[in-house]
Amino acid sequence: MYSAFLVAQGEESGEKQSNFLIPNATFFVELIIFFVVLAVIWNFVVPPIRAVLQERADRVAKTTDDNHRAARAFADADAKYKGELAAARSEAGKIRDEARSEGQKILDDMRAKARREADGVQQEADAQLQAQAEQVASQVRPAIGALSFTLADRILGVGGADKSSFADQSGRG
Repeated sequence: MYSAFLVAQGEESGEKQSNFLIPNATFFVELIIFFVVLAVIWNFVVPPIRAVLQERADRVAKTTDDNHRAARAFADADAKYKGELAAARSEAGKIRDEARSEGQKILDDMRAKARREADGVQQEADAQLQAQAEQVASQVRPAIGALSFTLADRILGVGGADKSSFADQSGRG
């Protein structure tokens, strides 16, 4: 019903209905304005945005390159560190082995010195004992003759009164 009202109103006002297949001038004006706005945006808005995006892409690429370089530098430093650590460990092992062999040599030298000193002390002690034995033997030799006669008399029971008293004291006789 509304469409019938519009048709009736159009006939009353005497306006001519346009064909919608034929474009009117408003369309062309809007199209021209669209292209002008598009050209303004394309020339004045897009280039700064592109520049910012390109700068960002360049920064991302630079950061990525820096990260790769840093990773390579870290890997190189880590490999160098491990190599130096291995070299230091082997050097420490050599030093430890040298110290151990030197310590063993010093210990062997000290043992040999102690043996020599002990042998010297033992020889001195043997010499002192030998000298003391000879001294005692030389002191006892003159008394041995008298003691042997006394002992023989006691064993045989020959002798004077003091011999019998000795036998009485010993419980034999």
